[in-house]
Amino acid sequence: MELEKFKYDNKIVKMFAYATILWGLVGMLAGLVAALELLFPAVNMNLPYTTFGRVRPVHTNAVIFAFVGNGIFMGVYYSLQRLLKARMFNDTLSKIHFWCWQLIIVLAAVTLLLGKTTGKEYAELEWPIDILITLVWVVFGWNMVGTIIKRRERHLYVAIWFYIATLVTVAMLHIVNSIEIPVSFWKSYSWYAGVQDALVQWWYGHNAVAFFLTTPYLGLMYYFVPKAANRPIYSYRLSIIHFWALIFIYIWAGPHHLLYTAVPDWAQSLGVVFSIMLIAPSWGGMINGLLTLRGAWDKVREDAVLKFFVVAITAYGMATFEGPMLSLKSVNAISHFTDWTIAHVHVGALGWNGFLTFGMLYWLIPKMFRTKLFSQRLANMHFWIGTLGIVLYAVPLYWAGIMQSLMWKEFTPEGQLKWQFLDTVTKMAPFYAARAVGGTLYLIGAVIMTYNLIKTIKQGSFLAEEDAEAPALTRDYNGNKKDHWHRWIERRPIQLMILSLVLVAIGGVLEIIPVFLVKSNIPTIASVKPYTPLELQGRDIYIREGCYTCHSQMVRPFRSETARYGEYSKAGEFVYDHPFQWGSKRTGPDLAREGGKYPDSWHYNHMMDPTSMSPNSIMPSYPWLLEDKIDVASTVGKIKAMQRLGVPYPEGYDQIAASDMEKQAVEIAGNLKKDGIQTLPDKEIVALISYLQRLGKDIKAEKK
Repeated sequence: MELEKFKYDNKIVKMFAYATILWGLVGMLAGLVAALELLFPAVNMNLPYTTFGRVRPVHTNAVIFAFVGNGIFMGVYYSLQRLLKARMFNDTLSKIHFWCWQLIIVLAAVTLLLGKTTGKEYAELEWPIDILITLVWVVFGWNMVGTIIKRRERHLYVAIWFYIATLVTVAMLHIVNSIEIPVSFWKSYSWYAGVQDALVQWWYGHNAVAFFLTTPYLGLMYYFVPKAANRPIYSYRLSIIHFWALIFIYIWAGPHHLLYTAVPDWAQSLGVVFSIMLIAPSWGGMINGLLTLRGAWDKVREDAVLKFFVVAITAYGMATFEGPMLSLKSVNAISHFTDWTIAHVHVGALGWNGFLTFGMLYWLIPKMFRTKLFSQRLANMHFWIGTLGIVLYAVPLYWAGIMQSLMWKEFTPEGQLKWQFLDTVTKMAPFYAARAVGGTLYLIGAVIMTYNLIKTIKQGSFLAEEDAEAPALTRDYNGNKKDHWHRWIERRPIQLMILSLVLVAIGGVLEIIPVFLVKSNIPTIASVKPYTPLELQGRDIYIREGCYTCHSQMVRPFRSETARYGEYSKAGEFVYDHPFQWGSKRTGPDLAREGGKYPDSWHYNHMMDPTSMSPNSIMPSYPWLLEDKIDVASTVGKIKAMQRLGVPYPEGYDQIAASDMEKQAVEIAGNLKKDGIQTLPDKEIVALISYLQRLGKDIKAEKK
């Protein structure tokens, strides 16, 4: 059979590799800044752009979409060409993909620091960037599918199955969760409200972890671990079970983020059941990866690349065991809203994603530059410093999380709560310090890697176009009786893609659609009314400042929570919340029943200087809210958008909303004046106070 000669494109791989290194350093540095701000709030220098509420989403987006995202594309562009024996479908598409993805990252960082956010975790980017992400994902998919179709290798290796599942599922998740009503170029409201928004968001949020941080990295594991170890994957049959079971089960697990909330019990139970089932396929993949190294442990001791891979796969196993355990209601009652969850997430992020990426970089750069790694000693140093960093990061937060939960729940013999919420905050300082040390070590390890790879690049010679040859694909092949039954689907990429999409869509449809169609899932409450225009403006300021990153708005049905915060939350309370603001972490107390607890002057002083009202508070001050004016001109557009979303403002209310807003603002300014505080009614602080004073008022009105 005649061999066809062609060339692999290493230029695009190099570009994504460089971007992975750069954004990794940026994302880790942003994380360290956020960690230090929990110890020393003054780190933000009282600037609006550097508060924890704005830096934290920059960190999460930079690590997920910039560092891990570029790492995915680096590995996919390298492995896909070699697994398919074909150059990428179109070099121009590759370049468009690269440069537009970097543009998205820059736009994300700038807009989030400016407070342009949807307020939905891991999906904070506003609608113009969401559209750009969709278009770039189509470019990536077009290039990948085109390469698969023109391949010279008949059977699709397991890594490509995971790439295909990632392609279709991320597209589905992103589009469904990003449906929103634009108010202006950088402002929108989620199409969904309250319970429905929460369910869609965590269906997306959990499966962003599943299909952006997990499935593509499993595909990369299936390619790079055997390559680095020079051994075949342990079990082909196990990889089949791993793939199909994982993509079908994973999509159902999202509601385990919403246990003991206002989400219907049946949805919570489905999330728990499928989360527990996830252990089997997840550990099947971990076992397949680790057993690939059987007989190669002597090489592991010498080779830094394999060390990183071993710890990465082990961290994947740890995280995918802990995740289902945290979905058990008895465990979730302890862990949720605490720093335990932060530790859990970072075992996966630092161990699984970070270490696998480091291993790929250490393997790829010398190969593409036709040289040896500059220093194995530095690589091993990076490995041990990074491993120590993970331990120092995660272990104190596990301890801290359990401590937080026990303190929140503890009662005195007389039946009173033993601890004020602020007591738990002050107890966290040593644990936050240890976390910051661990993060610093991890970042130092990444800096060492960067130096090592730069020296490697300088001593090598880059091979931009790598010669290859393979026979053309025979189109009339009908299979062999001895072929494994799964070979049929492996030879049909379009059918594989469609089947993958159907399997992942089933869970989403069966969990989400009933909550929209069956009214009994969200019983209405007559006393719950739409936000006034001033409260709506205040809510948008609350979202802009990232308050949801530290405060929840969901009182769970526990004695300790109802004693501390008030009556437990109900589904009907949130029908006008676009988006929902339940939060996922309590660095500060829950605010669901905040309205009326304190006078307006308390909130004014608290935002000006939190320690004046709450000594030892780690909340930053917000002096700009006292000076900046409310964007009155946006009121009409916001009311119209809410009306389009079904919020029952009277017809034509947008024309008188500004007048109503002014009346309420004058009233709050008058209340402040009575307490000796002079402020104009057009300041943002007035709008924020109106929103905070509204929280929980509707439920109190119902009880009267």
